[in-house]
Amino acid sequence: MRLFVAVDPTPAAVQELAVTAAPLHALPGAERLRWTEQESWHLTLAFLGEVPADRVPELGAALAQTALGYRAHRLRLAGGGRFGDRVLWVGLAGQTWALRALARAVLQVTTELTAELGGDREPELEYHPHLTLARAGRGGHPGREERAALRTAAEELAEFQGVDWPVTGFQLMRSDFTAGRYRYSVVDRWTLGAAD
Repeated sequence: MRLFVAVDPTPAAVQELAVTAAPLHALPGAERLRWTEQESWHLTLAFLGEVPADRVPELGAALAQTALGYRAHRLRLAGGGRFGDRVLWVGLAGQTWALRALARAVLQVTTELTAELGGDREPELEYHPHLTLARAGRGGHPGREERAALRTAAEELAEFQGVDWPVTGFQLMRSDFTAGRYRYSVVDRWTLGAAD
């Protein structure tokens, strides 16, 4: 199974972002971008890659133990930017230090497990919490219109400040590629320790 660990924004935060992002779809060149579906919006803590189904209970036990050691915290979707000319994202504000600490802990326990499996995970770069809104470059390099749409959309999102919401847990997600799109489903969920 192709797995990752993620935090979901609350429905109110998702709806607010959807309203803010809707006009971006009308920007010149935006029709060439691959916009992520609202129901798939998430904040990835760690990407695991392929994990055999028989190892999922062990992984779940390690993630459950990790959840107990971290407190609930508050975030908001805020600002926007790009990863080069490929990805449009929305950033975070609030207790981002708490999310980064949680991501480090999740990455540590999942890296240990995938190393035992002989996995070929790519080395992790510095964690940059974000929600991906769109991608450019269908099967090649993004064209001029796509690059311009990404730049303009990132500029439009720069001042965005979403509603404050609580991060109370995280989930193990399965990623399946069907009908030309990645579809995500929840494998298991864990609640963080007591709120501040």
